[in-house]
Amino acid sequence: MTIGTLYGLGVGPGDPELITVKAFRVLTESPVIAYPKKLRGSKSYAQRIIDVYIKPGEKEMLGLVFPMTKDEETLQREWTKSVEQIYAYLQQGHDVAFVTEGDPMLFSTYIHLMKLMKEMHPDVPMQSVAGISSFNGTANRLGLPLADGDDHVAMIPATEDMAEMRRVIETHDAIVFIKVAKVLDDMLELLEDMNLIDKTHVVTKVTSDEEIIWDVQELHGAELNYLSCMVVRK
Repeated sequence: MTIGTLYGLGVGPGDPELITVKAFRVLTESPVIAYPKKLRGSKSYAQRIIDVYIKPGEKEMLGLVFPMTKDEETLQREWTKSVEQIYAYLQQGHDVAFVTEGDPMLFSTYIHLMKLMKEMHPDVPMQSVAGISSFNGTANRLGLPLADGDDHVAMIPATEDMAEMRRVIETHDAIVFIKVAKVLDDMLELLEDMNLIDKTHVVTKVTSDEEIIWDVQELHGAELNYLSCMVVRK
């Protein structure tokens, strides 16, 4: 029997209308839709994006738990379990579309899933379908050009290394910081010191119905959602 194809399906930054025509086709044609599932039972971000396109009962919905932990044993066990759950459908000849917000090849859960599937079941055909990333959504939502002419653009995870964050800002015309929530106050202090706070923009869950465009001047001490993006455009 032919083994099904595993698709890494980028479904965009939040607005269901921002999935591509190809992503919609794969979503429609795949009998099994896999998605990251929250332990507490609430819908994941990627699942909510595609909800409008899925009629109840028409697809096999496979929720997979990816624990937020650094314990290697737990991670290996749960990731292996997820791979085997997907493979159970693939070996029956069913295509599986794994949906992920943004793009599947950019800071995505699908990346590790793909690597582990290749390692455990190298016979599985895999394809990724490009998606619109949060930084694209943010730039367009704000009407903020990220690059023009010979501009240099960086997109990096914000870290506690403020010396490195300063270097990145100094050497680029536009910088997109993801995972900024955990170092928000330090980043704001750095940007104030560099006189760039008025060039800074922060958006949470961009283009979705839960989108928040923050007043950066009032962000000190705020607790941001993980899906927040900071853009500095000099």
